[in-house]
Amino acid sequence: MTTQVIVLNGASSSGKSGISRCLQAILPNPWLALSVDTLVDAMPASMQASDAGIDFAPDGQVAVGPEFRTLDAAWAEGIAAMARAGARVIVDDVFLGGTASQQRWQKALAGLDVLWVGVRCDSAVAAGRELARGDRIGGMAASQAEVVHEGVVYDLVVDTTHTESLVCAQNIATRVRC
Repeated sequence: MTTQVIVLNGASSSGKSGISRCLQAILPNPWLALSVDTLVDAMPASMQASDAGIDFAPDGQVAVGPEFRTLDAAWAEGIAAMARAGARVIVDDVFLGGTASQQRWQKALAGLDVLWVGVRCDSAVAAGRELARGDRIGGMAASQAEVVHEGVVYDLVVDTTHTESLVCAQNIATRVRC
């Protein structure tokens, strides 16, 4: 069976988006890259800074409410439907719920060939990237560095602390069945 979905899980600023772009460049077939940022950007402004939606606290903590969870579940089912329809998909996510987040994805992606990849990065390095990006709330990378991996089972783990996105993508590509 060929790999249909690659799920990259890691903290904010850990390097998931860069790895996604590199995977798109080196894998032999076209792959769609979809990020949790895509979902958040698609939501109405009223859901941001809302108890029902998603709230980014000044210290970088992220809290999600029931309306966000509903849209997030629909988003996962939509991605699974695209994969079932023949699209190859790279998912860039932040498992704020650790094991529960992975279980939600496992349910949505049931029956598909999925490669689960943990993207790790030293929290100090990720915090530096966060600051350099300028589009993230300070503290997000550090607060997520470990919690997103708690209880999550991976096929492969890459670490972007000292390894470039392209090298990580090459390591991932060796595990993709075409």
